[in-house]
Amino acid sequence: MSRRTEQHPDPTDPRIGAPFFSTWRLGTPERQRQAVEAIGWTWERRPWPSADLLGYHVYAGQDGSTLMHYSQWSSEQAFEAFVKVHRQERVDEVDTAVPGIERVGLARYRRYRSRERAVGDTRVPGLVVTVRIDFEAGDEGRREEWADLVLKAVEDDPEGHAGLLSAHFHMSADGRHVLNYAEWESAEAYDRALAAPPTDAWERVRTYPGMAGVTGSRYVHALGLHPGRG
Repeated sequence: MSRRTEQHPDPTDPRIGAPFFSTWRLGTPERQRQAVEAIGWTWERRPWPSADLLGYHVYAGQDGSTLMHYSQWSSEQAFEAFVKVHRQERVDEVDTAVPGIERVGLARYRRYRSRERAVGDTRVPGLVVTVRIDFEAGDEGRREEWADLVLKAVEDDPEGHAGLLSAHFHMSADGRHVLNYAEWESAEAYDRALAAPPTDAWERVRTYPGMAGVTGSRYVHALGLHPGRG
């Protein structure tokens, strides 16, 4: 069966071979809430679709309009099999409950590197931040080096990032962008880090050649689903 969980996902789970992120646009906080309820109801009434789906999580954007979806699959082939057999009935039921959802897009990734949570750190993330960095055509090979620079800058500035619980860098399958999924202790901790004077390391990150655009979004964890017995 499909069961709810309050636990945040672990992007470093070695079983994850194909992480997927997607975005829905709902327009209002009320429709955000209704969509989350509809997703939970739709999934909990059905068996868990596949042992290859390790977890499915939904996040409410602090913009009051969007939902982000993060699903952890063992492989892309397993996801494609789900799409053929199980996905449409779930989509139809959610759309009946909340008409007019704008599905902005689904992106496929591979996780490159992470700054993992410290051993013994049991803080619950109060904020999840995603930052998408697009690269110019022909500069896709710079993505890994850019992520390495960010992790080095965080490592060199532990005090300024005391509220950062973890950060996980994902490379898009199309080769064009990086997505950083980061867990923060709170929105206030994230704001303090943004307001801190930039170090030389962060200047190198921000002025790295080949970057074509940066988009950041803030979320709170709204729904977690995982396989359960029943």
